[in-house]
Amino acid sequence: MCGRYTITVTLEELMVRYMIGETMIPFHRPKYNVAPSQQVLAVVNDGQSNRLGELKWGLVPPWAEDPKIGFQMINARSETAADKPAYGAPLRRKRCLIPADGFYEWKTTARGKQPMRIVLKSRSLFSMAGLFETWIAPDGAKINSCTILTTTPNALVAPIHDRMPVILKPEDEPLWLDRKVTDIGVLQPLLRPYDASELEAYPVSPAVGSVKNDDASLVEPYAADEQLELW
Repeated sequence: MCGRYTITVTLEELMVRYMIGETMIPFHRPKYNVAPSQQVLAVVNDGQSNRLGELKWGLVPPWAEDPKIGFQMINARSETAADKPAYGAPLRRKRCLIPADGFYEWKTTARGKQPMRIVLKSRSLFSMAGLFETWIAPDGAKINSCTILTTTPNALVAPIHDRMPVILKPEDEPLWLDRKVTDIGVLQPLLRPYDASELEAYPVSPAVGSVKNDDASLVEPYAADEQLELW
């Protein structure tokens, strides 16, 4: 699964990367420990241009009786999403990009669980494939939420975890965002493991295990001989 990630670039860098002319988001600070249930940045296309907004991480289907179901729906398996009641419709019509510059997974070692940060070797931004939905409460209140698609791990991630987020190649992003494309057969080839040769992984502090921690020290390489603390 993908349960934590980082997005440490500026709002201006995001807007340039995704060719966004303007946004209603007034401010964005670097985030070193993005976690489920938080508001996360997402890119959608309105049919004419890309838009940057915020979605709650943890998809709440429109038919859900209780929005708390979102806590169980932070990830969707790309191999079966089309057949799931919660994911089939958004896979066809409500796709988004979740910008990130790294994600965390926990590797089992003889000393316990060691958090690892996986990044592009270029340290560039990348886009995780997401789905979004809108849930409307009886009183009319709305929750716009999302989930991150996962796939089988590549050779780099496999020793760390049995799943990894779907990372889209930049040239595939327009197709993923194109709302006119509803054929799952066209989209499925995009949902493959990212090339392991373009990624690298390194250990980080166990402090990332607590959502209360969110500062630049979390992305610094962690010395293997330091005391491992479990959170």
